[in-house]
Amino acid sequence: MSEIIKQRTLKAPVSVSGVGLHTGKVATITIKPAPVGTWFVFKRTDLPEQPEIRALAENVVDTSRGTTLEENGARVATVEHVLSALAGLEIDNALIETDSMEMPILDGSARLITDAILEAGICEQEAERRYYRLREPMSFRDEKKDVEIKVMPSDKREFTVKIDYNSAVIVPQFASIDTFGENYAKEVACCRTFVFLREIEFLFANNLIKGGDLDNAIVFVDRMMDKPEMERLAKMLGKPEVEVRSEGILNNVDLYFKNEPARHKMLDLIGDFALLGCYMKASTDALKPGHQSNTEFIKLIRKQMLKEMAPEALPEFDITATPPFDINAIRKILPHRPPFLLVDKIVYMDKDQVVGVKNVTMNEPFFTGHFPEEPVMPGVLIIEAMAQVGGIYMLTQYPDPENYLTYFLKMDQVKFRHKVVPGDTIIFKLVPMSPLRRGLCNMKGWAYVGKQLVAEAELLAQLSRKPDAPPVQK
Repeated sequence: MSEIIKQRTLKAPVSVSGVGLHTGKVATITIKPAPVGTWFVFKRTDLPEQPEIRALAENVVDTSRGTTLEENGARVATVEHVLSALAGLEIDNALIETDSMEMPILDGSARLITDAILEAGICEQEAERRYYRLREPMSFRDEKKDVEIKVMPSDKREFTVKIDYNSAVIVPQFASIDTFGENYAKEVACCRTFVFLREIEFLFANNLIKGGDLDNAIVFVDRMMDKPEMERLAKMLGKPEVEVRSEGILNNVDLYFKNEPARHKMLDLIGDFALLGCYMKASTDALKPGHQSNTEFIKLIRKQMLKEMAPEALPEFDITATPPFDINAIRKILPHRPPFLLVDKIVYMDKDQVVGVKNVTMNEPFFTGHFPEEPVMPGVLIIEAMAQVGGIYMLTQYPDPENYLTYFLKMDQVKFRHKVVPGDTIIFKLVPMSPLRRGLCNMKGWAYVGKQLVAEAELLAQLSRKPDAPPVQK
């Protein structure tokens, strides 16, 4: 049995302040605990209505100089390091209040945010963490930028990043992580953003990094510079002087790791992938990732996730696994008997849904007259089978389900979309539309043959205790 992982949030609010990399404006962010199911939400406290912006892929509006989100008429920019710190520490719910559009760049990493959160502490919440479990491989390719990102199904959450800039000062390198929390804090959070000198010159010339400083970025120099050019660069950066080390790093900055650039790209990737809206059990392999490729890919993954998680989505189950209820267990719960017992087994059930199977054979008695020359399963029996699957779900809410009967009260929104014939296996998926109250159960159901939706309906039933059943034990 797999371990139940609880959702987590901060024990207390934490605040950090600093200038925004591109605006140069001082900003303060305060990360606060948030209720179960919140995920990550930004709140612009500097605006009159204090609008909130959810950290979701569909809210990405710009990736030219970091990841920018927009919702409710407001924007937050350069959010990747904040999100990386939260996702790296495996926090599930947080409210990030900010008094500026742009997040502070700090030292160019997620270290100060991560340290502040760890000092405040992290606590579990009374709800299970929901992971998105990737069903099949997915990939993203940008031929022009030579970017490729792949995700593979896995029982773990893991990232591997490879970079190659065809540069003498940044050699091809890779970084990987498959355990988070303290390991992320030590191995990834401190890794700083980096740029080539040619990039920083362009950004300064276009007035784009007003908050840029040698204290918040590693600058790699991949060409020779004469003394007048060095003096001009020092003036541009507001430094008395600058120099280039033999490793090609400006102003004697020491790397924390030989592969710090690859680790920082992994830091960014973790932050951008938090825009999925939950954690994903998958192995991610990225070649030369960037914010544009990261967010474009996570949009595709989120679209697929939402499609799979939709109530009407075809359920996934392991046909080889031992079913929660086989036919003998079903006979102990349902009062129905052949030929009117129309469920062969329950293959999956949790608090949110139930999935059952009916194998349709030529031996079904109703095919004798429906129809002899072209046998088709009656629609009313498809709905009856659906109701029996839902009945098993509802009856198991009681400690003694064998002492209850179910009675159909209402069928609504019934639609038959495809015929069912001998040889078909019908998969039924039902979800509760409301909690079980006073014996009344309301469920929405779908029936599939293969990937084909064949029927759907909303069902209302009454659960009543049998007259000869023993008194309920209180």
